[in-house]
Amino acid sequence: MSSPTVTEKIGRYRWRICMVLFLATTINYIDRNVFSFTMLDTAFRHQMLGIPESQPLTEADLRLFKEKMSFLDSIFKYCYAFGFLLAGYMIDRIGIRRGYAVSIGGWSLAAVLHGLVHTVPGMAWARGLLGVGEAGNFPSAIKTTSEWFPKKERSFATGIFNAGANVGIILTAVCVPFIISHWGWRASFIVTGAVGTFVLFWWLAVYRKPEEHPKLSSEELAYIQQDGPQASDAPVKWRHLIGYRATWAFAIAKFMTDAIWWFYLTWLPTFFNDNDAFTTKLDLKQVGIPFLVIYLISDGGSIFFGWLATKFIGMGWSVNKARKVTMLICAVCVVPIVFASMTSSITVAIALIALATAAH
Repeated sequence: MSSPTVTEKIGRYRWRICMVLFLATTINYIDRNVFSFTMLDTAFRHQMLGIPESQPLTEADLRLFKEKMSFLDSIFKYCYAFGFLLAGYMIDRIGIRRGYAVSIGGWSLAAVLHGLVHTVPGMAWARGLLGVGEAGNFPSAIKTTSEWFPKKERSFATGIFNAGANVGIILTAVCVPFIISHWGWRASFIVTGAVGTFVLFWWLAVYRKPEEHPKLSSEELAYIQQDGPQASDAPVKWRHLIGYRATWAFAIAKFMTDAIWWFYLTWLPTFFNDNDAFTTKLDLKQVGIPFLVIYLISDGGSIFFGWLATKFIGMGWSVNKARKVTMLICAVCVVPIVFASMTSSITVAIALIALATAAH
């Protein structure tokens, strides 16, 4: 009889926690991206403009619609940014278990509310509530990872739950156009929002602090806590954090890249549907395929460029040089995106956008 492996002796319950984080992140991205596809639905456009469906939309109507959608998109992003401050404070005050539950329940309810409103102001409230609720996902997931994994496993665990973002984007591209085509735009919000309740109940069922969890073996608890208390885990005051060059470098980089990333997520379906330069335009039933291709390549790019930096380090380069050269290559790969709006070939546009997202 073979002896049990080290992993079997220690236990794997921490990876069950990681799976919940992965699913929550997946649902988080599905709920925020449904809006991008409903913007292509004719019934949704008429509803938001307050125009009877029997009346054709003019070019002026479509321009007004895009202005209204830009407003709604801005509402979500402003509330999402503000929500990070609230989420961090809430999690520190009431704990991860209750704090994450409030976030998941809040954004799931907000997602469902999208399907019940009839006007732009109503949709603005729903988008705002969604932004505030969804902001709690990553602070909760990161803090959970720091509690449930030793330092040597945290990067891997973070990579797993973070992959839920792109999986959510891909599932949205596959499922949401189908739901809208068969049951309407309201159903797309209600169905995807309701799925969040499953994750909410699973989270409440499986999560406790490691030292309080009845299903966690003493061996796995010791493994999780092998690093012991670290001085570096102490809270850092804002004034000290702002004084670090690394803080500003990270913030500026995020400011310059995240705006573009979010622009792609929100407006790519509309770009493929409305761009007059294309010889072929894609409707709601067709637009999911290029979206799927782009973000599958984006996943591949994340893996490839991470491997490339590691390869450079293996060649004897310093960590600083390896990472900066890799980032320079990524920056160069983004440059051709300027031609995506000029080409008449939708295939070329997809390739250019995919290259840029892969390098993000």
